[in-house]
Amino acid sequence: MNKFDQHIMPNKKEFEEDPFGYSALGRMRLGIAAELFGFNLIDIENPATSEELKNPILWMTQAEALTQAAILILKSEPEFSNISRYLRGICDGQYRATGLMLIGYSLEICMKAMLIIKKGIFVYNEEEKKYRHHKLHKLSNFIPNLSEKDIAILELLTHYVYWAGRYPDPGYGQENKVEEIFHLAEKYKITAAELFHLASKIMKYTKVVINEHQVSDS
Repeated sequence: MNKFDQHIMPNKKEFEEDPFGYSALGRMRLGIAAELFGFNLIDIENPATSEELKNPILWMTQAEALTQAAILILKSEPEFSNISRYLRGICDGQYRATGLMLIGYSLEICMKAMLIIKKGIFVYNEEEKKYRHHKLHKLSNFIPNLSEKDIAILELLTHYVYWAGRYPDPGYGQENKVEEIFHLAEKYKITAAELFHLASKIMKYTKVVINEHQVSDS
């Protein structure tokens, strides 16, 4: 085992000993991994800079982490044994909603990673205010061949990112947003398979963006 492996490989014991510190070391782990390949990518001896934190590798690994968390939720069948059997259906729907929220966050971060790659870190930082939101159907406007139904799916996921994956209530005066979910879901007859297909399509487009960037930089 390489002497650096203990610092960059998954380590459940370290998480148990220091859950918050362990979970915030992505930047430092990237710096150590880069050093293994001879790159001085990140100065791990000093506080993080905006440029370091905009490294698209960190954003893509974050998207993958959220994807895996969503898969665990959506594939599992919890019993909800701590609450009345008559309330378990409510809890199951809310549980699935957290999975949809994580899919939404994963796609948001994936698309922002692509924008960082396309624009470069400096330009993205200059324009960051334009992207400081969770509206997936608007962030996706650079991805080709999205259908009307695809956009509707992204708009629905936006609801789950903003509120429906975290709260039963979108906020005072915004109760109509609950009906917006039912309206879009009914209008487009969206299935889970279609949702997952779109998520995969967007994730795969990352390869196109990376290849285009490599060609333009060569």
